[in-house]
Amino acid sequence: MRNYFILLLTAITAFHTFGQTAEENHNQRYYDINKNIDIFNSVLRELDLFYVDSIEVNNLVQSSIHSMLTRLDPYTEYYAEENIGDLQFLTTGEYAGIGAIISYNNGQVIINEPYEGLPADKAGLKAGDVILEIDGEDMRKASVKEVSDKLKGIPGTQLRLRIRRPGELKDRTVTIEREKIEMDPITYSSVTEEGIGYFHFGSFTTRSAERLKETVVDLKKKGATSLIMDLRGNGGGILDEAVKVVNLFVPKGEEIVSTKGKVKQWNRSYFTQNQPLDEIIPIVVLIDTGSASASEIVAGALQDLDRAVIVGNRSFGKGLVQTPRNLPYGGNIKITTSKYYIPSGRCIQALDYSHRNPDGSVGRVPDSLTNLFHTRNGREVRDGGGITPDITISQKSSGTIAYYLMTENIIFDFVTEWVQKQKEIAPPHLFRLSDEDYDAFIRFVESKDFTYDQLSERTLQQLKSLMEFEGYMDVAAEEYKALEAKLSPNLDRDLQLFKEDIKSMIESEIVQRFYYKKGVLQHQLSDDEVYDRAVKLLTHPDEYRSILQPGPSEIPSSKEIREKIKDQYS
Repeated sequence: MRNYFILLLTAITAFHTFGQTAEENHNQRYYDINKNIDIFNSVLRELDLFYVDSIEVNNLVQSSIHSMLTRLDPYTEYYAEENIGDLQFLTTGEYAGIGAIISYNNGQVIINEPYEGLPADKAGLKAGDVILEIDGEDMRKASVKEVSDKLKGIPGTQLRLRIRRPGELKDRTVTIEREKIEMDPITYSSVTEEGIGYFHFGSFTTRSAERLKETVVDLKKKGATSLIMDLRGNGGGILDEAVKVVNLFVPKGEEIVSTKGKVKQWNRSYFTQNQPLDEIIPIVVLIDTGSASASEIVAGALQDLDRAVIVGNRSFGKGLVQTPRNLPYGGNIKITTSKYYIPSGRCIQALDYSHRNPDGSVGRVPDSLTNLFHTRNGREVRDGGGITPDITISQKSSGTIAYYLMTENIIFDFVTEWVQKQKEIAPPHLFRLSDEDYDAFIRFVESKDFTYDQLSERTLQQLKSLMEFEGYMDVAAEEYKALEAKLSPNLDRDLQLFKEDIKSMIESEIVQRFYYKKGVLQHQLSDDEVYDRAVKLLTHPDEYRSILQPGPSEIPSSKEIREKIKDQYS
């Protein structure tokens, strides 16, 4: 009995001590928060009063907020009141304006891409048009944001735009009526001769699942007996829309995704709510490194439930969920609140932002540290690195020159000149740039002051410094010079070495001028290994079924599964 009382007293003391420690930690945390807020306020006040020059308070504070949030992850973002429309566009895909992408080029704001059938396109604006005035206000020295703000407005209102079109001496003035712009999440859809329905799904915005449903119904009416869902380049969007998309192809009541975070009351499980549109039609989902977030929920859920075969390259690996929170003065913060887990129980987050390298960078989770999970039919899948396709098609890497030719607007400017001489081109799937035109492009590049950087060249300089520091330069000087000759930027060599990649980028830009986004997609599908492999798979039903239904010897016993789960969570 005495031992019992001693044990009880010890337990009560320990519980009291633990509770006291937890309360002290809680109080200390709030003290630290209030202390640092007070310090920040004092610093800002002192700067405003005594700094030698006048300071822009709003810019300084917003820069500070931005710097603070970038130390967490790339997805937690602050939106000031004047930028709240950007957040609304991300989540809804809607805004009121003229329906065009604008950009900065050669010191001027230009029309980069008018969207098909929207006000800018209907008014006759073309890629390359320079924006000079909006409603009589000079825009020649304005920033992209300033021009964008002027173009947006209330639907139904008009604006007068004065533009200068390349190749023309006289400026043009056009009147455009603003509209509510809602981006179509379906970039392009069609049915092949083999009866395969294809569609590219661009974003998970408000009502996008309903639009996808309409597309699938239409494809089936046109004779589609199987589907290719192309999620390449789809960076995600609204989680609920992803669940609704999966619901089109799996039964009611299936758990598709669960979210878990610091606030336990916010943890949720998302189940399919409706009867499916079609739960037996064969499906192949295409993904790449640009497929993220909601795209990975769809691809991962369909893979875990053995409802579709995934083809392409490993996805981005964004397993984090953001929640918008209102802030004072009309602001908002989109904050990472949880991680999500797909049906097999895995989280596909690839980067651990809470454990950074000494230089501040974040590394991917090594494959050796990932955990093993199983699909409904017992196929092995892993967490921690995006969605790995059932069939991987190696992605070709192009040289950095192609990237710089695009970002420096060299390709854009060449195509702007090229299309002035062409009234029409071949259909998108047939169009190819001739060698004569590519030679003309080379001459165009050579006429510009074009330079480009190479990571290999910078790394070579680091190697040289290291060799000199360690005393190896004298004994390996010849080898270093030979390597330097091979890796130093050489415009003539690289324009030929990466000719096919550069030609493809030029072709896409040209096709976009004549056939818009859907034309670019048609052109790219005409020479697409990933798409071709998907078509081949759907025309060979036995191979399709064998991927989703592994042989009995490949399925682990229930005892083995229990042991693996025990090891992972013990």
